[in-house]
Amino acid sequence: MGAETGASDTPAPPEAVKKASKAGRNLPAAIGVALLLGAAIIVSLLTVRFLFIGIIAIAIAVGTFEFAGVLRRVADIKVAMIPVLVGGQAMIWLAWPFGREGALTAFVLTVLASLLWRLPGGAKGYLRDISASVFAAAYLPLFGAFAAMLVPPHDGVGRVLTFLIGVVASDTGGYIAGVLGGKHPMAPSISPKKTWEGFGGSLVGGVVAGALTLSLLLDGHVWQGVIFGVAIVLTATLGDLVESLIKRDLGVKDMGTLLPGHGGIMDRLDSLLPSAVVSWLLLSAFVPLG
Repeated sequence: MGAETGASDTPAPPEAVKKASKAGRNLPAAIGVALLLGAAIIVSLLTVRFLFIGIIAIAIAVGTFEFAGVLRRVADIKVAMIPVLVGGQAMIWLAWPFGREGALTAFVLTVLASLLWRLPGGAKGYLRDISASVFAAAYLPLFGAFAAMLVPPHDGVGRVLTFLIGVVASDTGGYIAGVLGGKHPMAPSISPKKTWEGFGGSLVGGVVAGALTLSLLLDGHVWQGVIFGVAIVLTATLGDLVESLIKRDLGVKDMGTLLPGHGGIMDRLDSLLPSAVVSWLLLSAFVPLG
């Protein structure tokens, strides 16, 4: 994603190399999947915008399954699946009528339920499993709830589009700049293929997108859009690096295989999740409600 040269961090098998483009991925498949996902989001926003909350809920549930599955398979870490899944859905759907209070209340109850759920498993690995459960509940549904909170306001479509366009522009700008001219690694010990040239491309894409969307879709100021764009680039890049670090720690290339050319749902959510939090915070400050 953003600030990368486009090549995978680990060598691909020969048959995959034949199908992959110079960018290091099956580009036609990646583009096709991205267009389908984008179309589903646009249709939901332009018809019944609250359907977008359903898309978030489904993505978070699938991402939770992927994350918990990888942890169990490669590290024998057992996430408290039922509490995290049920509590995660509660965080997202309660964020619709009750905002932050609903999401945070559901998060606290999820943590308590996870503590109880893991008790019968005994002391061995208890702290490890609970830590993973709390992390999964915070990183996926709690962060995702902030995306859901962008929907309910009267200008919710504009808020969601500003958020999504900012992340997509950051990722796309970084990807193109990294593929075309990436030479200087940004974080070689975490993701060797991410470069400062790619990060520069992310900044250009994010700032332009932020300035345009915030001023045209939400009647904000261009300078607010510039700040928003920079913040989104920083959080999207952070999210991408954090997931790269998690995957390196676990020794896996992708979190899943559900999306051809992309990996798993988690591999698409990495930059979106932290950016949702910052988007909600900044848009609430720049374009306050009534």
